[in-house]
Amino acid sequence: MSKAFGAEHWPTELRLKTAEKLLEIDFDNGARFRLPAEYLRVESPSAEVQGHGPGEKQLVAGRAEVGILKLETVGNYAVRIVFDDLHDTGIYSWSYLYELGIEQERRWKDYLAALERAGQSREPKRK
Repeated sequence: MSKAFGAEHWPTELRLKTAEKLLEIDFDNGARFRLPAEYLRVESPSAEVQGHGPGEKQLVAGRAEVGILKLETVGNYAVRIVFDDLHDTGIYSWSYLYELGIEQERRWKDYLAALERAGQSREPKRK
């Protein structure tokens, strides 16, 4: 694969670990990330989650058990992740996946704090 669309770091391998509910990604600079499905879902680059402008990001709660059904390549610059809650509108560019890996600890901590402030939970609501 050739680098395109401003991707500074290029993935060399993506491994979907369905049973573990995570995506493993190796990049050309040696970086390796294990990104849980829940983390990827709540950080989806879709407009549904990110909004259409600054400060519009939506808090996505109740996704502790979400899994990944499949990955679909988008050109040579991204992957669409289809989650088992049927969310499939996020297109994860290679640079965004790298950013999620590098910032995972901070973003996850911020997410948990936002849930607490909103009185929300990671756990799905039971019927």
